[in-house]
Amino acid sequence: MPGVFPDYPAPVVRNAGAEREMALMRWGMPPPPKFGGAPVTNIRNTSSPHWRGWLKPENRCLVPFNSFAEYAPEPNPETKKKDVIWFAINDDRPLVAFAGVWTEFKGERGTKSKPVPGPHLVYGFLTTAPNSVVEPIHPKAMPVILTTEEERDVWMRAPWDEAKSLQRPLPDDALRIVMRGPDKEDKAAVLHTE
Repeated sequence: MPGVFPDYPAPVVRNAGAEREMALMRWGMPPPPKFGGAPVTNIRNTSSPHWRGWLKPENRCLVPFNSFAEYAPEPNPETKKKDVIWFAINDDRPLVAFAGVWTEFKGERGTKSKPVPGPHLVYGFLTTAPNSVVEPIHPKAMPVILTTEEERDVWMRAPWDEAKSLQRPLPDDALRIVMRGPDKEDKAAVLHTE
């Protein structure tokens, strides 16, 4: 998939008993009821009572990706629009994963003009403080990225006291900018994975 956007389906790996399975889920967790609003795509405050219930292994998931994007903070002087900045582990864009959580949502999703009745499988992923590669582009946060089989295994099975140590920035030398421009899809990632 060259691009995944909020409220669109994407493949996610979740626990299924002693096995793991891939399922299509919509990106965006239910917001805290007292705030309402749009689905929540990125989860940072894991001490919040709203998120704590989904931090158990049965609600954890892996969100596979080759690259991810953030908008540049300032418009491009030539186009007058903000560039899309693409990040990946390296130029070959190997498959890695975000640390995610998922649940079943019984309400409607989709647009107001084309609502899709539930139930829906939905997910979001954890974020953390940005490393020095992401920080100039997105100073608030970056996704929690799991690059090794051991990290992915810990995320999927360990108690929260152990798994929470994974909510940290990727080391600066483990991530780079691989593309910048107007494209909202990383077509190079598709070419690298075919």
